[in-house]
Amino acid sequence: MRILGISAYYHDSAAALIKDGVIVAAAQEERFTRKKHDSGFPRQAIQFCLDQEGVSLTALDHVVFYDKPFLKFERLIETYLAFAPQGFSSFRQSMLVWVKEKLFQKKMLTDALISMDPNFENGQQILFTEHHQSHAASAFYPSPFTKAAILTLDGVGEWSTTSAWLGHGNRLDLTREIHFPHSLGLLYSAFTYYTGFRVNSGEYKVMGLAPYGEPKYAQKIFDNLIDLKPDGSFRLDMKYFNYCTGLTMTSEKFHNLFDGPPRQPEELLTQKHMDLAASVQVVIEEAALRLSRNIIKESGTKNLCLAGGVALNCVANGKILRDGHVEKLWIQPAAGDAGGALGAALAAYYWHCGQPRPDLTKKNSAFTDHMAGSYLGPEFSQSEIEDRLLALGAKFTVLDDNELFSQCAKDIEAGRALGWFQGRMEFGPRALGARSILGDPRSADMQSILNLKVKFRESFRPFAPSILAEDVNQWFELNGASPYMLLVDGVVEKRRLKMTAEEEARFGIDKLNVPRSDIPAVTHVDYSARIQTVHKETNPRFHALISQFKKLTGCPLLVNTSFNVRGEPIVGSPEDAFNCFMGTGIESLAVGNCLLRKEEQDSALIKDYKDSFTLD
Repeated sequence: MRILGISAYYHDSAAALIKDGVIVAAAQEERFTRKKHDSGFPRQAIQFCLDQEGVSLTALDHVVFYDKPFLKFERLIETYLAFAPQGFSSFRQSMLVWVKEKLFQKKMLTDALISMDPNFENGQQILFTEHHQSHAASAFYPSPFTKAAILTLDGVGEWSTTSAWLGHGNRLDLTREIHFPHSLGLLYSAFTYYTGFRVNSGEYKVMGLAPYGEPKYAQKIFDNLIDLKPDGSFRLDMKYFNYCTGLTMTSEKFHNLFDGPPRQPEELLTQKHMDLAASVQVVIEEAALRLSRNIIKESGTKNLCLAGGVALNCVANGKILRDGHVEKLWIQPAAGDAGGALGAALAAYYWHCGQPRPDLTKKNSAFTDHMAGSYLGPEFSQSEIEDRLLALGAKFTVLDDNELFSQCAKDIEAGRALGWFQGRMEFGPRALGARSILGDPRSADMQSILNLKVKFRESFRPFAPSILAEDVNQWFELNGASPYMLLVDGVVEKRRLKMTAEEEARFGIDKLNVPRSDIPAVTHVDYSARIQTVHKETNPRFHALISQFKKLTGCPLLVNTSFNVRGEPIVGSPEDAFNCFMGTGIESLAVGNCLLRKEEQDSALIKDYKDSFTLD
């Protein structure tokens, strides 16, 4: 049985294909169109999925969309009526789109699929799952658990913003939910907007900014914005927000509470913005802790699965794991709306079609989930890579595996930034060693070099360590695996550097240039790191490269950041990789077994890359 899942028409469109419960392929549309967070119909992602299986649309048993448009329309109408006459301008704009297109989404989808394959005519095979049902399915069904509590947290689906589920075998049972407009995701997005970042893409910047600040406003948030109960349930005071009927996230009452208007994009960040980021982060963490404690208590299991955009808050995830109420935590690597495509397909297979889940308990692996390391996207053969690079005018050397790993490790040890393009592309927002830029974590300068000369992004942004899974306990306080870079934990005490009294007294961005450990390039100002454990079973080439670097230096980890510049989707093809290489400060590039060095390239191919993409 083949089922195609689709998410589209909001942000992060994607497609995923499963066959008899096995995930065959999954990819976001942005990787093909080069438009970040592309919301359009995922034509190219769908075609990739079909090509990966070698089938046409007519071979599918079902096509499943990740939410229910009529329920969403109901929520919009009821919300506008509740706030009327406020929000008429927003209502008018929204209704034009809905009446013209979104109310007829089944026809839109059918027409779009027929445009891909005229033989696709049976609209009856298109199913619709609810938004949080898709998230919950994406969290539980690929997990290693036969029974687990599931918590989904995001901005809003149709009505639900927060939902708790119990997964058992192939069943998913909803146990509680919180409805719009009360939303942890939208609370966090309100502060994203207020601190000058873009909603639905800048939330991770707020998380990265938080350690530079103090949570001075946390109590003010608890006293005014959110009524958080001991069981994690909550309500927001909507007088402070404008997202129900307006065109912005926050109201004048919000601005007055925090003594000023929102920061403008690219305006100088101040200590106040850092303190605001630290404050909302503390609030989200406390809410997530209370929610997860309560659903674990009620579920009868200590296994927890997470999905929804808020599940990408890896700092909160780390707090949940360290709290002790959860024994095993599994987070969907494509936790946001892109992962809804996968969840929709899985929900149809297990829930709608009633298929049994496979037993993973006999599998002998480092971690026994169904995600294949999240390496579910396109890959390119060596001959195809060479042909594409030659067509671009690139100069490269073809090496065998051992020589490639050796030369790349030496380049990184020499302080060079390495573009690493290998195997199948990752599904989800994190680069996990297939489409990555790598560097030496021991370098005190590497963070600023990568931020300013390679990524062209804000200097405060931290980088993640990718470490051999077998060595993680020697460097970080993490207890267990973190294959999807969705957990933050501390650097172990023996790796930390003692700071002077003057260094300890610094505030904000002044903390940035103080080396805090033996691996300063991946140690944040609070001694934390967003950790990826690299497993030989799922990414043998990345594991081999890090092993070679360890052999050279004694250090079993690398700086790992996504292979792109600010505002650009992660590279999806050899052409994308070469263009990014030639337009940035990346000095070496490995695409398959081809090794390229910047100084050997034709200078005429250097690109003006910095302003090629809209800033995020």
